[in-house]
Amino acid sequence: MSAVPQSVAVAEARVTKHAIAPSRGSRPWTFYVLAGLFTFYVIALYGPMICIYILSFQDVRGGLVFPMKGLSLHWFVDLFTQVRTGDVKGAFDRSIKLAIVVTVITVVVSFMSAMAFRRRFPGDNIVFALMIGSLVAPGLVLGIGVGLLFNAIGIETSPYTSALGAQLSWTLPFGVLVMFAVMSRFNPAWEEAARDLGASTWQTIRLVILPVLAPGLVAVALFGFTLSYDEFARTLQTAGPQNTLPLEIWSMTLNVTSPSLYALGTVTTIISFLIIGAALGTIVFIQKRRGAGAS
Repeated sequence: MSAVPQSVAVAEARVTKHAIAPSRGSRPWTFYVLAGLFTFYVIALYGPMICIYILSFQDVRGGLVFPMKGLSLHWFVDLFTQVRTGDVKGAFDRSIKLAIVVTVITVVVSFMSAMAFRRRFPGDNIVFALMIGSLVAPGLVLGIGVGLLFNAIGIETSPYTSALGAQLSWTLPFGVLVMFAVMSRFNPAWEEAARDLGASTWQTIRLVILPVLAPGLVAVALFGFTLSYDEFARTLQTAGPQNTLPLEIWSMTLNVTSPSLYALGTVTTIISFLIIGAALGTIVFIQKRRGAGAS
């Protein structure tokens, strides 16, 4: 009598398996719908960028639209040699230096904030709200406010004063949030073990905390650099008479009608990918070195 229910259960299991799982070599129709949507998304996202990259490699006869005319590096050379394209070299130099300063300050302040918020203190919620509050403020409005403040107190706006402050209001909240997430996974027992072995506070930070949090610090640095390097809204009213690279690109769209603009976009994209690759490579190197040390 028990063999009959058992055979029925086996048959039901087979039917259920075939009903849920598609037959070998076929996929459900939802897979093709989602694959089509993803393909359309990728084309819409990267298609315009690829067109710009291709058009930037035209020769002197090239224009801003297809068909492509010739193949050369003429517009890349023209970008840094012709005055009519603007102060690209100076803008690039200012953006890189400003991004480095913003990155250093963001990493240091984010790390110190994460260390400070490990324990509760009076007014910690207010301090946290003030740090994160700038994320909800429109960037352009905040930039205008910073520019008006500097003019009111008699300080001339420039990339390394007012623009620096405006960009820090954007990079610091992201850095602090990333460090909070990283610090939440830090085991206090490691710190206590170092102190039991006689390590001072500075030795504990340098030899225990910093190596453990190194991948998170690299991620904060990457956030700070890329956000500063590409920032437009908060820099528009605070950079003063000297443009950063995003402002220079924006001004070029108003008066440059040659593929030099595309060449600049290609150069900046390559630099961005190199920086991202260097940051990810650093994280992988730290993790591999840590794994080798543990083994």
